[in-house]
Amino acid sequence: MTPPAARSRATGRVTLADVAQAAGVSPITVSRALRGERAVAPDLVARVQAAALKLGYVPDPAARALASRHSTHVAVLIPLLTNALFVDLLESVQLHLRRAGYQTLIGITHYDPSEEEQLLREQLVHRPAGLIVTGFDRHERTRALIEQSGVPCVHVMETSDTPGQYSVGLSQADAGAALTRHLLERGRRRVAFAAAQLDPRVMQRLDGWRRALQAAGLYDARLEWLNPAPSSLALGSRMFEQIMAQKPAVDAIFFCNDDLAQGALLAAARHRIAVPKRVAIAGFNDLTGSDLANPPLTTVRTPRSEIGTVATQMLLRLMRGETVSPTSVDLGFELVVRESS
Repeated sequence: MTPPAARSRATGRVTLADVAQAAGVSPITVSRALRGERAVAPDLVARVQAAALKLGYVPDPAARALASRHSTHVAVLIPLLTNALFVDLLESVQLHLRRAGYQTLIGITHYDPSEEEQLLREQLVHRPAGLIVTGFDRHERTRALIEQSGVPCVHVMETSDTPGQYSVGLSQADAGAALTRHLLERGRRRVAFAAAQLDPRVMQRLDGWRRALQAAGLYDARLEWLNPAPSSLALGSRMFEQIMAQKPAVDAIFFCNDDLAQGALLAAARHRIAVPKRVAIAGFNDLTGSDLANPPLTTVRTPRSEIGTVATQMLLRLMRGETVSPTSVDLGFELVVRESS
């Protein structure tokens, strides 16, 4: 029989058996020690960890999943990492997964359904224990992949009443309507909606804006200002200048994201346009810096970290085979009224 050291030299990979030999324990003890099982004595854990570090041993997650039929990875698909919205969500998810002994396989979809499908196919190769995906707008092929994989899945940032779908989020449309009603209550009558990226959640906010204005008899389709480009301060500044130049009667602008609204406030200051006296400005998501803007920005605070926490707890229960009820959790939102409106 070929000794462990010879096998590792032949393959170029340090094996679990190599670590066991170096530590003077059995391979099963190495496996349990590296998984952090409490049944292993602290002195053995220290000996195994020292041997693994000295040899440069890196566990093979795919082999471990195949051997144990239990993966320690959870695949998480989010649209962007350049948006603090998803950074807050991901940090919460990763924190709670690590505490439960799981690692995250992060996939960035860039709001592209085809890219999301490819990422999912790649991640399913690693036999993840669970999936967290953003929203519900995706290719039918991707939906079929999720369903046929048999892997527990939780959707975040939106909610659904569809049987068999698990979700944690908020009603983007209700939040959009609430912010629009606030502007109307402040006496605004020409409320524009300015949006970028145009992902499904942005369009749901647009629906909320429309609904509130239609109920007030003030809806005007010409006040929809939609740009598919990525959201940014610079774009918000340009959109503000365009709206004020082309729609001078506008007395309020609801920007679909805070970075656009922050850019608009900078442009208003540059052009000496009084906010909110001449035009009210509001954003969405309560991103970093909105409370420090000049004037401080009225916005909608979304519970990104809480969504990550509750979604992870829901997924952990699903992965344990437990019954989860309710299947959809709406964590709501908070209207944050500041001086810009």
